[in-house]
Amino acid sequence: MKILVVEDEEALAKGLKFNFEQEGYGVDVATDGAEAVAIFERSRDPFDLIVLDLMLPGMSGYEVCQSIRATDRRVPILVLSARTLSQDKAQAFDAGTDQYMTKPFALPELLSRVRNLLDRHGNGQTDEPSADSTDETPDLYEFGNVRVNLATFEVTVGDETHSLTTTEFQLLRYFVEHKGIVLSRHQILRDVWGQDADVTTRTIDNFVMRLRRLVEDDPANPRHIVSVRGTGYRFLETFCDATYDVENT
Repeated sequence: MKILVVEDEEALAKGLKFNFEQEGYGVDVATDGAEAVAIFERSRDPFDLIVLDLMLPGMSGYEVCQSIRATDRRVPILVLSARTLSQDKAQAFDAGTDQYMTKPFALPELLSRVRNLLDRHGNGQTDEPSADSTDETPDLYEFGNVRVNLATFEVTVGDETHSLTTTEFQLLRYFVEHKGIVLSRHQILRDVWGQDADVTTRTIDNFVMRLRRLVEDDPANPRHIVSVRGTGYRFLETFCDATYDVENT
């Protein structure tokens, strides 16, 4: 497994490199945004994970994330930043990051998150469905004019094909595996992001909005990923008049 650490604080970069190597990972380090993009693009062996600071000289971590996502939607990106405001996190998730940790951080937690992201990325799938999952989901799944390839992280809407990030894929697969079931935000957060994820339920709403922009004819009035007031979300294969109190936000 190969990790790219993007961190301009030399002591921290060296510490991350040392600890990741002790875990058996190969590690490259970039100290600014432009260098990170150059290393990522010219690497002969693809990276399995990016650990990314946001406050970088020359090119911000947001821009680095967007640049990487322009060519690779699947590589997991974990932001490690001193920025703690909710808008910073939202902007990072909008740029395409998968997880967000704030500094200072606990090393065991960071290593646990790295292992989790690498495991999910390596398997190309989420954890096994929970006991209340409806049935086994095939690799190709269709609803409306949408075709989801769960093996390649791709969604085809009409004639256009879009690639999903790792977390977008995990969330969409989770909805598909639990079609028709009302899912609370806390349940989704636990099963998709994990118990130790440093994200809020609002993060789920941001990712749902991104999925709706892909799969809904009218994202403002969703017919497949519908909101259930005061609870969370429900995935519907076909539109019907549900008895649930739904909202479109």
